[in-house]
Amino acid sequence: MKIAIIHEWLDSYAGSERVVEQMLHCFPEADLFALCDFLPENQRGFLQGKVPTTSFIQRLPFARRMFRNYLQLMPLAVEQFDLQGYDVVLSSSHAVAKGVITGPGTRHISYVHSPMRYAWDLQHQYLRQAGLTRGLKGLYTRWLLARMRAWDQMSASRPDIILGNSRYIAERIRKVWRREAAVLHPPVDLDGFPLSTAPRTHFLVASRQVPYKRIELVAEAFARMPDLPLTIVGDGPAAPLVAKAAAGAPNITIRGRVPQAELVSLLQTARAFVFGAEEDFGIAMVEAQSCGTPLLVYGRGGSKDIVREGETGLFFEQQTPEAIIETVRAFVAREADFTPEACAAQARQFSIPEFRRKLTGIVESAMA
Repeated sequence: MKIAIIHEWLDSYAGSERVVEQMLHCFPEADLFALCDFLPENQRGFLQGKVPTTSFIQRLPFARRMFRNYLQLMPLAVEQFDLQGYDVVLSSSHAVAKGVITGPGTRHISYVHSPMRYAWDLQHQYLRQAGLTRGLKGLYTRWLLARMRAWDQMSASRPDIILGNSRYIAERIRKVWRREAAVLHPPVDLDGFPLSTAPRTHFLVASRQVPYKRIELVAEAFARMPDLPLTIVGDGPAAPLVAKAAAGAPNITIRGRVPQAELVSLLQTARAFVFGAEEDFGIAMVEAQSCGTPLLVYGRGGSKDIVREGETGLFFEQQTPEAIIETVRAFVAREADFTPEACAAQARQFSIPEFRRKLTGIVESAMA
């Protein structure tokens, strides 16, 4: 088979790039395409020596620093890739990659990380955060997002098969595109997060501190439970809010960023990992489970795929300190029911080998 892999842009090695990395492992002879490629040399290893074919956006003025400002040109750019002669096209899409044009003899399988949130359900939040709720620039941005929505919905008919990275994303795909998506969870590297039966002494939050993560709710909840120690790991713009919510409580330790080895040790010795955000999937939750750590998490989004409630964790149904307190107390009352072995076994279904096996099977089945 002649295979092409399409990704939106390459500027860092993050979550969606890890999917591209595993696509390349499954199909090492594939050709790689991206709208632009500004990856630093020290992050290019996952491309396995491949140099992607890029679009005209690569050559536009100031593209290296400001390529996202060319959003209005990206649908046109992705449609210019010449994919004649390919048997299979795999697109890794969180914006426009799923909109490539393929011929009748080509099977297009699109792995969707999420439909464009800033064009759909998070449009108003995006406009507020960018200061674009009024004025001519705000009016232009609304017009642009309306055009992007129209193109996004139209181009959603182009893939033959759509894969969502969680049931939550599959529901969003059904809502905005009226397409059905199979679920293929993203690959999580579990080798660095081994199962541990070490004594467990504290509750843990480990996350970048940004507003939507709602870490301040967890801090406030544990400030009202002085008998239960909480460790908070991570930094970010919401750090002052988190510190204020912790209110200097002696049972709460705020660590900031820590080395990877120390993070793994904290996960392995945590009684439970507490997480208050609504995520598309939630790789950090899988990593915690892999260490044998139960999850106490908000019961919306990707967490519903990750947790077996009552066996590997518990959900709280509201993003409030009161709901977190109730869930933590319920966990403490039956903590012996949540074994490290059960947690680690649940995590294994999200491993890299599982992703490779399932993706290869999907491509082979599509061609058959």
